[in-house]
Amino acid sequence: MATMAASQGKAEYQEYSAAVRWIILVAVLLGTVLEVLDVSIVNVAIPEMMGNLGATLDQIGWISTGYIIANVIFLPLTGWLSQHFGRRRYLGGSIILFTAASVCCGLSRSLNELILFRILQGAGGAALLSTAQATLFEIFPPNQISMVQAIFGIGVMVGPTVGPTLGGWITDNYSWPWVFFINVPIGIIAAVLTLTFMHESKFHERRERKVDVLGILFLAVGVGSMQYVLERGNRDDWFHSNIIATFTAIAIIGVIVFIIRELTTDDPAVNLRILKYRDFAAGCIYGLVLGFGLYGGIFILPVYLQELRGFSASQAGWIIFPGGMATALTLPITGRLGQKLAPRTMVAVGTIGFIVSMWILHFITLDTSSDQLFWPLVLRGASMGFLFLPLTLASLTSLVGKEIGAGTGLFNLFRQLGGSAGIAFLSTYLDHRTDLHRSILVQHINPYNPTAMQWLHKTSQGFMAKGYSITTAKQAALAAMDRLIEAQALVMSYQDAFLIIGIVFVCALPLLLLFRKRGPVGAGGPPVH
Repeated sequence: MATMAASQGKAEYQEYSAAVRWIILVAVLLGTVLEVLDVSIVNVAIPEMMGNLGATLDQIGWISTGYIIANVIFLPLTGWLSQHFGRRRYLGGSIILFTAASVCCGLSRSLNELILFRILQGAGGAALLSTAQATLFEIFPPNQISMVQAIFGIGVMVGPTVGPTLGGWITDNYSWPWVFFINVPIGIIAAVLTLTFMHESKFHERRERKVDVLGILFLAVGVGSMQYVLERGNRDDWFHSNIIATFTAIAIIGVIVFIIRELTTDDPAVNLRILKYRDFAAGCIYGLVLGFGLYGGIFILPVYLQELRGFSASQAGWIIFPGGMATALTLPITGRLGQKLAPRTMVAVGTIGFIVSMWILHFITLDTSSDQLFWPLVLRGASMGFLFLPLTLASLTSLVGKEIGAGTGLFNLFRQLGGSAGIAFLSTYLDHRTDLHRSILVQHINPYNPTAMQWLHKTSQGFMAKGYSITTAKQAALAAMDRLIEAQALVMSYQDAFLIIGIVFVCALPLLLLFRKRGPVGAGGPPVH
């Protein structure tokens, strides 16, 4: 019986030769790099786009908002779309759509055109992440899944880190359309390889499936409104804005109605029933935390380096770059360890390492050098390597068959929403903490503080030595003091932000108890429900 089961297991993966499997891996990895890199690389070019298109900061923000809203709407639908159109056609078509939209973005000559094509990019980009990941789970045997997902993870985790560096270099040396044109050769290669070597999924149902129109509509309204609130909330002063309050109400109602619809219909667009599996549900919640830390950290660090320290976009990118390389080097190691250690053990190691890195970063000052940032950023990058792969394996290896396609969509959606929530929360938190620290620091600037009075007197004398009058010199000294207070309040708020990210990860540690005790991935047979 054991021999028969083993032979059946081998036959299950004989649809592809070993060489073809690795070609498909290259194809989906290229597509993944396109999607993940594009988000961060475009953000660096925003100032140049504003000037060329005559847009305000609020208007230009829609090129990111439109992309992300389309992306989060389509992410949970990728499993259903793969079933409806066939995985090969859907993934290949999505790569072509993303590449064509990239060309159109680069050729856009108005803001409205650019926003439209960015929305199309976001719709196409969803499959480049979740459908690609589901494909790898299906075509590779269990004993290779750890290493294959580690290679896939390099594209997912390193892209947001390398993006600012590459985007800064392109912006400094070329014009902004090239941040889109760079996608074209990669997209062409990925599309050709996918359509040439990939077969339809063995779980593809050839029968006509009923389209869950209401489910898709409620998903678009609920999740789309939620993402809008997260993207625009801080900019519009949250619930002081009637628009944000309205969209929040729509999001809550839309999500509730969507959940009820999907749990009660026979042919749901999004299979929420797979959340009944404990490992997968815990993994999705942990994915929220991972997105919060990954995208939140990537958001605040470049702002600290550029606004407070005066580094250019390229310089800030190079300071962050070693962390991305640490992730890239760690993922193959975790891929090997995944065949020997239980996933939740590695997730625990990664979480603790990430917490330590945030603790170190919360001591940054106005004088912290790039060398002093090197090791905490490397530790953060290595910890991400220990988080992404084991968390993926712990969550998705509990699913079988058609569930994997639906599961990858939901898993990536939760990470994306966690990232959006992290950026929205931290941007608001930074504003509030800066105001708080500034008010506290200002209280210490009074005639009874000899240190402050001595600094003002000495600075006034310096301005007078340059030819300023007594009155003008005192005003200049007070202005200099105000700038110093503002800078100190900002750096203290960044210290608080890094600390709060670490606290969020500490709070996530008990979630590890929800993951079932299991051996290394690939050591046993398929999961039993």
